[in-house]
Amino acid sequence: MSPYSKFAAPYDLNYVHPNIYAGAGRDIPDPKNLTEVRIGFFGPIEHTPDEKFGQRMLHGAQLALEEANARGGYGGKPFRLMLHNDYDNWQANTVYGEDRSTDPTIWGSASNEVVKMVYDDQDWAIFGSISSESTHIALRVALRAEIPIVNSASTDPTIPETYIPWYFTDLQDDRVQSFTLARRIFTELGLKRVAILRVNNRYGRFGVPKFRDAARRLGHPPVIEQKFLPGDTDFTRQLKVIQGSRTDAIVLWTDEIPAANILKQMRALGMKQRVFGAYRTLGPELLAEAGPAAEGFEAVFPYDPTRSDARWLSFNQRFEARFHEKPEQFASLAYDAMNALLDSVCKAGLNRSRIHDALANIESYNGVTGRMVFDPNQKNVAPMYLGTIHDGSITYRLAPMEKMPPAQAAIPQASSEQTSLTLPYARVGEEGVAYSGPQRPDTPVGQVRIVLFGRNAAEVAQSPDVQRALAASAPDRSWQLIPIASDQNWGAASTQLVHALMDEHALAIVALDRDAAHLAEQLALKAFVPVVALSGDRALTSTNVPWIFRLPSTTTPAAAIALLRAAAAQSGPNPERLRDVLASGQAIEGTAFLSTGEPRTQ
Repeated sequence: MSPYSKFAAPYDLNYVHPNIYAGAGRDIPDPKNLTEVRIGFFGPIEHTPDEKFGQRMLHGAQLALEEANARGGYGGKPFRLMLHNDYDNWQANTVYGEDRSTDPTIWGSASNEVVKMVYDDQDWAIFGSISSESTHIALRVALRAEIPIVNSASTDPTIPETYIPWYFTDLQDDRVQSFTLARRIFTELGLKRVAILRVNNRYGRFGVPKFRDAARRLGHPPVIEQKFLPGDTDFTRQLKVIQGSRTDAIVLWTDEIPAANILKQMRALGMKQRVFGAYRTLGPELLAEAGPAAEGFEAVFPYDPTRSDARWLSFNQRFEARFHEKPEQFASLAYDAMNALLDSVCKAGLNRSRIHDALANIESYNGVTGRMVFDPNQKNVAPMYLGTIHDGSITYRLAPMEKMPPAQAAIPQASSEQTSLTLPYARVGEEGVAYSGPQRPDTPVGQVRIVLFGRNAAEVAQSPDVQRALAASAPDRSWQLIPIASDQNWGAASTQLVHALMDEHALAIVALDRDAAHLAEQLALKAFVPVVALSGDRALTSTNVPWIFRLPSTTTPAAAIALLRAAAAQSGPNPERLRDVLASGQAIEGTAFLSTGEPRTQ
């Protein structure tokens, strides 16, 4: 998934070396006369929409701590969880009393709770939270206070990418989930037109961009994205919009109950698309609520909860005996993460910096949920599982992302399990690049307008050879150039381009140089019009944008206009059909393009 890797080595690589704390905290002596070892717990455990998840996370952490204490704790001293509620709007307490807002966007709450854990409770580490907003704020306080934060529930990949060394998580983030889903949808199943339906909160906003990015790089940008508010139960409007977009599949980024309602409403509308989801969409609540409507639903999951090894079964029995319910992902991952933290405390002693070192030295960890693998940012990047619903039950299979080893390339694949282990992660460009969006209307009756974008565009438009190319256009509809200079303020150039594309309904853009082509490509991706770029920069066509067509930088503007004129004679004044003609591979005015927009060399 490295962009431009076919053409150039990267200047630098980020996140490949261990993220080590370099301060002097390791010299602080261990305290004396302690009667207990405190661990802060920060999560949504009351008066919050995520209370159910927070309680399950708390139960997993509590079981790990209770079992550690039964083994002797830390040198005979017991561990103790210091509970702090996430989303506690303390600012409004004096006005509303206990009946106050629990909006997660109130960031002051998170920072104050972490300060209490560090300086009032004097915790040795912090466990939590689910909300990525609160975890981001907690991490910044941790940077100042120099205290480890261990997480088992937040999937926001930007948290460890802050490069703050105090963070450790055992849950695969949205990037790993998205890459796994993209591989399944586009490489294994060969689907092309995908819609996204997500909850409109930070979990949804920060999750789906990773899937959008992966889909775009694989040549299949999502056709449409719809969103809904937390707590919504009627998704008919969003589903009807998706239904009219000719999609092959839908990706859900939400929780189990909304996912179940979406599946039921889809079936009621007669929608038969394949449906996929993030890890929070899959579980027993989905099965119970959706019933037969969930048949065929697939989602990524961090581990296989159906496996039968003794350690996993024993954990399930102990958890159910203690809390009278089966452990799901929030509880199970919290149990593993808390055990990793308590083991690190016992190894490092009562010194926050050395506890960080012990966590940072974990390269792999065998928990009750399975084997975890940690990258230099101290986050779990082990392969995920794909859960599939069939006949009212969920089956799981490993879904790694490794490419096929050369020695296995010629080995017949005997089963779907083996296939998932040997297929390459993706096929990029092998099946061509295509436009998957809504059908484009013809340009209005009258002159056909073409944007000429680049340095000295006005002078180029008046040159004799360009004027001759325009005069040779079809007699029924004359062609007009809209020259826009790129050697001006780019905000002004962008405004003029938007006006030409949206208000004057230009059919295409001719970009006269590399810089102009890059800006034109970005706007054409939004306006759905072809761009013919006169540039030697192959990066223009390496991102699988279906609207860009590159010609050598030695090509004259008149030749580019003649090319568009000949293609439009076949397509008519329609930007989508014009794109299809250019991408068809046929020779037009002596030039043929690959579907990626690169000129065919043979």
